[in-house]
Amino acid sequence: MAEDPRNRQGTSHEIYAGLIRIHILYHACQGPIFGLGMIEELQRHGYRLSAGTLYPLLHRLEEKGYLRSRGVRSGRTIRRVYTATRIGRKALALAKGKVMELLSELLEENPG
Repeated sequence: MAEDPRNRQGTSHEIYAGLIRIHILYHACQGPIFGLGMIEELQRHGYRLSAGTLYPLLHRLEEKGYLRSRGVRSGRTIRRVYTATRIGRKALALAKGKVMELLSELLEENPG
């Protein structure tokens, strides 16, 4: 009997990590994003990420040049806000093509 992949800790994260990055890039191309807002947005799509998972991901995307951040004052605190760079926009355009190709294959799949 096959093991249910949802029962293995980390398996879902490994499978969905690329999709999460694409979601982040998509929203960062639409306008400024911030960590808590992205956690809530990703939850709407069924992804459950903690701040301890999302913030390092945002930092890595910034280090690789896909995002740029700046501090924006929100009351007494400064919120780090991220936007897509030109490289991030190009990466999203390439990812869209790959996602469309994969979706096409998934929809053509014959069951059983």
